[in-house]
Amino acid sequence: MGTVHLTTAQALVRFLANQYVERDGVEQRLFAGTFGIFGHGNVAGVGQALQQYGDDLTYYQPRNEQAMVHTAAAYARHKNRLQTFACTSSIGPGATNMVTGAALATINRLPVLLLPGDVFASRVPDPVLQKLEAPHDGDLSVNDCFRPVSKYWDRINRPEQIIPAALAAMRVLTNQAETGAVTLALPQDVQAEAYDFPEEFFEKRVWRVGRPLPDKESLERAAALIRSSRRPMIVAGGGVIYSEATEALRRLVEQTGIPVGETQAGKGSMPYDHPLALGAVGATGTLAANRAAREADLVIGVGTRWSDFTTASKTAFQNPDVRFVNVNVADFDAHKHAGLALVGDARATLEALSEPLGGYEVEVEYREQSVEAAREWDREVERLYTLEHGPLPAQSEVIGTVNSFSDPEDVVVCAAGSMPGDLHKLWRTRDPKGYHIEYGYSCMGYEIAGGLGIKMAAPEREVYVMVGDGSYLMMSSEIITSVQEGYKLTIVLVDNSGFSSIGALSRSVGSQGFGTRYRYRKNGSLGLDTEEEPGEPLPVDLATNAQS
Repeated sequence: MGTVHLTTAQALVRFLANQYVERDGVEQRLFAGTFGIFGHGNVAGVGQALQQYGDDLTYYQPRNEQAMVHTAAAYARHKNRLQTFACTSSIGPGATNMVTGAALATINRLPVLLLPGDVFASRVPDPVLQKLEAPHDGDLSVNDCFRPVSKYWDRINRPEQIIPAALAAMRVLTNQAETGAVTLALPQDVQAEAYDFPEEFFEKRVWRVGRPLPDKESLERAAALIRSSRRPMIVAGGGVIYSEATEALRRLVEQTGIPVGETQAGKGSMPYDHPLALGAVGATGTLAANRAAREADLVIGVGTRWSDFTTASKTAFQNPDVRFVNVNVADFDAHKHAGLALVGDARATLEALSEPLGGYEVEVEYREQSVEAAREWDREVERLYTLEHGPLPAQSEVIGTVNSFSDPEDVVVCAAGSMPGDLHKLWRTRDPKGYHIEYGYSCMGYEIAGGLGIKMAAPEREVYVMVGDGSYLMMSSEIITSVQEGYKLTIVLVDNSGFSSIGALSRSVGSQGFGTRYRYRKNGSLGLDTEEEPGEPLPVDLATNAQS
């Protein structure tokens, strides 16, 4: 086997272009392309390589480093974590802008590859522009900020180090249980340093994403627990969507009569109008799902990480005899709540459970109660869709209007404020990929960048970005990228004149909306809701801003 004389950056780009994933016999490239904003820390290295090998790895020009990571994460989520983007930035503020995006990706278990430039490994120019000088550590740079928010982190101080680091990065990015942000910090001199790389490093490499199963004994124990329960309930999380287990879930539900509540990430696991779909569960849940949760003696969590909103800070499940069975590809999540852990792929595990549960059904009265609860909640949703609040519509009416003219396969996007809670309860999801709420990090500014990632992943779908003025003013930059690339987004912008969701919380704890309204300062203060003459609202013309 021969060698190829390339720079580190050229070698990395050629390597990334030849990485593939395969699941269920379907093979596809892992990287759909690269987002990058260039500075002196990466323009002569990764930037040059992307220009040279543009036919192999498409480059996209974003406007904000944090936003491009959000776009990559949203793309990965819509692709069920089987495809993603690489994101490159210069050292310094460009790199640290990506830290928030890295945290979001890791918390939501979404694969993204981050390639920030770094200071000179040689340390000949030292200190260099944008270097963080630490008297106690000559090797420290701002890229060390990525360590706690990355699932894998490495700094490439010699060209040959890219070989084991790149392979380790792929292992994590393609691991459904351990995926998240992967950071390879690339010193700017090493990016442009040449080396004789082995040819086999650039050969096509296929990473298989399998469907592991729990052991037979654990499956039998789970089936026995289900058979002995009187009021079982399923909580469907994001793992149901990612593993494409919605049909397996529906078959098991119809076979057994067990009702289903959904987390934010798992919404869409069941169509809203299925008789046993109780809707959202937890702090932002429906009356139907939360009543079932309160009384359940067995809770079967499928692909959920049991966040505090799902469990209502561990107050949702109040039956003193409640037990948990957790189906999850990550053993960390499968063992939560002292549950019986079924560590495995959600679809494969649900299919495997159908045999030991053959002939089992919940009591007729319990099934009928669940069906009636679902109908009752749907009537409430219809009422909230048509409040005729006036003169301005209520948020539920805005949601109902968008839902009514969207097609089943269209996608709604949101992340922060009060809108995600209302969408969780009220959005009528008809397609497993029709609901995309980032609530693991609930990151303000995600919405438009995330919407772009979804549209890039599924250009055939209409994407409706639901965003408040607070999030919009934080990060609307990727509207320009969507226009440049020709990806249509429909942005529904709700003007609350400030941070309305937290304003309501502030008033509920007696802080009078302090620091949450967009107002002119008056008499030295931004004004409280209780003052007779608070400052006038800022006249921000959001429509004209967006139009520009």
